[in-house]
Amino acid sequence: MNTRLRVPHRVMAVATFAAVLSLTACGGNIGDQGAETAAAFPQRAISVLVGQDPGGSTDLIARALADPASADLKQPITVLNKPGANGAVAAKELAGAKPDGHTLMVFNGSLAYITPLAVAAGEAVDINNYEVITGLSQDDYVLIANPKTGFKTVKDIVDAKRPIKYGTTGVGTGSQLSQALLFSQAGIDATAVPFDGGAPTLTAVMGGQVDVGSVQLGEAQAQIKAGKVVPLVTFAEKRPSYMPDTPTAVEAGYNVPVQQSRAIVAPKGTPKDVIDRLRSAFGKSFATQAYKDFNAERLLTPNEVDGATLLKQWTGSLQSYRDLVGKYKIDMSGEA
Repeated sequence: MNTRLRVPHRVMAVATFAAVLSLTACGGNIGDQGAETAAAFPQRAISVLVGQDPGGSTDLIARALADPASADLKQPITVLNKPGANGAVAAKELAGAKPDGHTLMVFNGSLAYITPLAVAAGEAVDINNYEVITGLSQDDYVLIANPKTGFKTVKDIVDAKRPIKYGTTGVGTGSQLSQALLFSQAGIDATAVPFDGGAPTLTAVMGGQVDVGSVQLGEAQAQIKAGKVVPLVTFAEKRPSYMPDTPTAVEAGYNVPVQQSRAIVAPKGTPKDVIDRLRSAFGKSFATQAYKDFNAERLLTPNEVDGATLLKQWTGSLQSYRDLVGKYKIDMSGEA
């Protein structure tokens, strides 16, 4: 049975989302922007755009990186929140920025390899239109249930033989994709209810507005420990060390490996020596004990790879997810 994504109240939001994405393709850096050498860089403060609200995982990652890198670069690094369209608003602004290394972005991988599955061809943000400075980390999703449902496993949901509502963190996100694939493969009659991020999705599960929801582990761990939500499966490729008693969806018999990943990117055309200088500075952040502790506390897996490796990872994810969505006839658009 194919998962139904009936979200009539979100159709206008999805249309707006697609419009923002199409505008991104118009961004770019034309002509005599002027290249700076690493010796002269940076000449002023650096801005790091975040396409999500303050306090979320992406925002916190940006702020954890900023101080050590700023000390190495000897210039302030300011985090600027530009939420909207799953990060596409910030990506559009970055595309039009001068390619001199003074405007960067913490780019969520889902915008590159999941959102394209939810919008028309040509409207998605293409990571190849940016310069990748460095990969950052990976974040796993966990399927949680309200204790009152009695669900402790995916089999419990199947055996309930009733329609369920599942909360997602938005259209075109890993939260949506992970559950749509799982419920389609399991033959569960399920309806998506999108929210704007992990926190409201978690609140909706706890409040009984939805039966289950897929959120990032770092956002759910406190409520799992408190017994306010029940973890059913993770969508990691293998059991995370910090949740050894929770099986993966793959172990439960479903082909649903879905992860969030993040990278720092710059406008297309940023000189290589500037990219290298920035990668070196963020490497100083990675090496600090404070940042390592931050990753551990937020249940983030380091993925501090170079740009070429990151692009290979994300391109592979886009293809594998596209294949799965096609195989199981999943509609990611959020339209009725």
